[in-house]
This record gives sequence, structure tokens and C-alpha cells, in this order.
Amino acid sequence: MGASSAPRIRIESAPFDPAAELAAFETDAGRTAGAVVCFLGKVREGASDDPVRALYLEHYPGMTERAIEATAAEAQRRWSLFDCLVIHRVGAMAPGEPIVFVCASAAHRRDAFQAADRLMDYLKTKALFWKKEMRDNSEAWIEPRPADHADEARWKD
Repeated sequence: MGASSAPRIRIESAPFDPAAELAAFETDAGRTAGAVVCFLGKVREGASDDPVRALYLEHYPGMTERAIEATAAEAQRRWSLFDCLVIHRVGAMAPGEPIVFVCASAAHRRDAFQAADRLMDYLKTKALFWKKEMRDNSEAWIEPRPADHADEARWKD
């Protein structure tokens, strides 16, 4: 197995290009990785009778990145990852825009899938982000759903 690199964590206010990010990640994975798994999360419009016009995210600069990095490093050790990338947007985003991109490379598919799944469960429930949905006539801070917390609970040893 090749050496793993430190997890790469980016919190960005500007849009990113998922296809370009995936191409770069795959190039970095080289021939060592037999599996590359990526997840792209996008802003949903929501119900047609009261659609989301924008999603706004805030974070705790520095602390958010360190906490995600620690979780990604734990995933790298647990699933023998070669590489790991997490990109998360903050600020205002419109429906259809990418909000989160997680990639994991490993020798085998199961490790890459589980690591990406674990990272997304962490990002949905515990990462230091605050999300607000903005609709035509209302704004509301949103919290993780009970199902999100149940997903996160799967990873406790």
C-alpha cells in the first residue's frame, strides 16, 4: 500500500467545480488506489409550494477546519485511505449549487465508501456549521434530522 497524505480540508465562500476537483483528486490518487469514492452534495430547492431561494451557512473559522481535519485523519487511519479531500461551502448559495464535496481513495472500494459515508455523517451532524434556509416569505435556521443523528451513531465503536 502507498503512503497516505494528510487530509485536505477546504472551507470556501466561492463556488467550486466538482469535475475539476475530481479530476485533480484522481490524478493525485495515481495507480496506487484501486478505489476513488466521491460524494457531491447540492443545495435543494425544496417543496414547490414554498421553494428555498438560498441556503446560507456560517462556520467557526479555524475551529471548523481543525475538527473536520481530525475526523478525516481518523477516517484515514480506520479505513487505510491513501488520500482524503473535503470541500465545504459557506456563505449564500442558490439551489443547484454544490455545497459539499468529499473524496476518499483506498486500495479497495469498501474502505473508500465507508470513509466517505462516515465523513458525510459527521458533516451533517457535528461539524461546526450553522445553516439557514431562505424562502420567499421566511428564513429559518435548520438542524440535523433524527435520521442524520442515527446515521452518525453507527460510527461509534
